[in-house]
Amino acid sequence: MAVFRVRARRVGVENTHGAIMTFDLERIVASDTHAWLRFTLVPALSPHKQHALLRHFGSAQAALDAPRDEVAQLVGMACARALADGPDARLVAATEAWLKRPGCRLVGLGDAGYPRQWLQIAMPPCAFHAEGRVELLNGPCFAIVGSRNATPAGERDAFELARALSQQGLAIASGLALGIDTQAHLGGLAEAGSTVAVMGTGPERIYPRRNVALARRIASHGCLVSEFPIGMPPLERNFPRRNRLISGLALGVLVVEAAYPSGSLGTAHAAIEQNRDVFAIPGSIHSPLSKGCHWLIKQGAKLVDCADDIVQELGMQAPRECPPGIQSGDAVLDAMGFGPATMDEIAQRAGLDAATLAARLSLLEVAGRVRALAGGWFQRAENRVIE
Repeated sequence: MAVFRVRARRVGVENTHGAIMTFDLERIVASDTHAWLRFTLVPALSPHKQHALLRHFGSAQAALDAPRDEVAQLVGMACARALADGPDARLVAATEAWLKRPGCRLVGLGDAGYPRQWLQIAMPPCAFHAEGRVELLNGPCFAIVGSRNATPAGERDAFELARALSQQGLAIASGLALGIDTQAHLGGLAEAGSTVAVMGTGPERIYPRRNVALARRIASHGCLVSEFPIGMPPLERNFPRRNRLISGLALGVLVVEAAYPSGSLGTAHAAIEQNRDVFAIPGSIHSPLSKGCHWLIKQGAKLVDCADDIVQELGMQAPRECPPGIQSGDAVLDAMGFGPATMDEIAQRAGLDAATLAARLSLLEVAGRVRALAGGWFQRAENRVIE
């Protein structure tokens, strides 16, 4: 992974070579749903070629009505023929059937509901599928991403930070994956800001299947988004495209836990190219899931240990100190500290024999204050103060 320097930049858009990119996509005229389907579902027409046609003709309908030779001058004769022939009728019918479901719609460039933040990024989708509260896409949004194989502590941090930011009115954007993404969505749903899930599949295919129930909650109270056509499976190449839409929606991106390298760092990289701020939560120097976050912090990402670190950086409230950590009043919990520890380490710190410590840990685990981890490690359930 190329080294990049994280900086707080919110004005202008830079590509990977540092050059400012300008778009005239704000001038695209809205087209009806059928025109967008005929325009975007043609396999031969890549996003780059779609953009070229829209810039030239001003709308999807105008591109469809244009003489074939004029279209061919922009995208080649093969693509011009494909556009004239139109997409697979079965795919159009399947999409139209999906659009008849309650809360489902297709949003295209020029539509009032198109996210303004996406007009500032490279290759925004010409049209995308949305299910739920589309208005969230034009409100203040913040992205939280991280490992699918998250630790209990990381999952708790993702949930609590998402909940605190949602309480401030920020919609929480993430990718519907297991682990950190799941907890970010749940935290967003817990408060008024709600959540947006950007999918790496077609809009009707929930991935992973374990998150079907969560996706239904998001469709009812938040918003599901996909730029991919009906029937698209979770192909590996889809997820970098999804990640740049997650960061593109947001004022900033928080990475909670991430290995080095990882897809979450790819989202952070996309955020930098889009002039979004990047934040990261530090962790144990021994944890592989802290390596990515520590790397980001070394590159200049904002270190986060409470929600106020984020809202202050975004200019949403006056600076104030984050609350300090406090002693629990329990000798075993205090001896554990805030990272994973073995029984031997805890016993030595607390001055307890093995039998007494085992009994105390069992009681604390039943009470939900301690979690047993793989390999004989233990960790406090409430491991950080992040309000």
